[in-house]
Amino acid sequence: MKKNRKKIIQSEDPFAICTVSVAPLRIKPFHDTEMVSQLLFGEMVEIIDQKNKYWFKVRSEWDKYEGWMDSTQIFRIPEKEYHKNIEKQAYALELVHAAMSSDAIIPICIGSTLVRFDGMSCRMPLAKMTYSGLAIFSKNIEMDALRLVKLAMKFLHAPYLWGGRSPFGIDGSGLVQMIFKLNGIRIPRDVQDQIYLGEIVDFPGDAKPADLAFFEDSKGNIIHVGMIMEENKILHSFGKVRIDYFDHQGIYNQELAKYTHRLRIIKRIYIENAQQAENKIIRHTKIK
Repeated sequence: MKKNRKKIIQSEDPFAICTVSVAPLRIKPFHDTEMVSQLLFGEMVEIIDQKNKYWFKVRSEWDKYEGWMDSTQIFRIPEKEYHKNIEKQAYALELVHAAMSSDAIIPICIGSTLVRFDGMSCRMPLAKMTYSGLAIFSKNIEMDALRLVKLAMKFLHAPYLWGGRSPFGIDGSGLVQMIFKLNGIRIPRDVQDQIYLGEIVDFPGDAKPADLAFFEDSKGNIIHVGMIMEENKILHSFGKVRIDYFDHQGIYNQELAKYTHRLRIIKRIYIENAQQAENKIIRHTKIK
């Protein structure tokens, strides 16, 4: 005999939270179209358009990025709850760790958002979910270059994926964005917007760990970004997240025995100018 279950009623307000591990954000409302970004567990959106009951066009709360997503991968919440969730967030620091409730186990990855986290559990729309892994509260984070570099290493060997933001697939600008998210800093999603942040570092020899290096193609278009490490090395996503040598010409790949990316500029991002991007509407572009 089937048990009677209460009907789940979602809010009619145009706000929602991601309830799955990773959800694709697409350029059009079809599963076979380009993935321009991803939402991670606990990240929230504003719904700005709808195509039938299966597709919502959303704007990400974290970076104002817009795209279409499957309506079954988010849960609509009241506006009041949306704002409460923003006020108290923590970020998952484990590469992958389970969030559990009485009837669900969800594997969530590094950089996922734990809304209204109390140190033991986060409050999702249908239940509290226990999370026993490492996490850090957004308001307890202090900007520290060495910490940025240390957290960046967690993504080492993650495969390259256009539009990706998780350790199971990540692109160049997504890698940089997620490293800064783990330090409580909001920066734009795409490399063409990231380049406008921070202050110029005049010479490669003056670069410090956690500075960002931007690279151009033969036409001068910005096409790539990486984070500078110690000992003239750089962490970036090229085939996979990897560490290569870096100098005034660009990135030198020892395996290929050639330069793969041509240096355009180096920027040093401070918390003040990074957060200028928080209220900027960032739309999808063509370079990741």
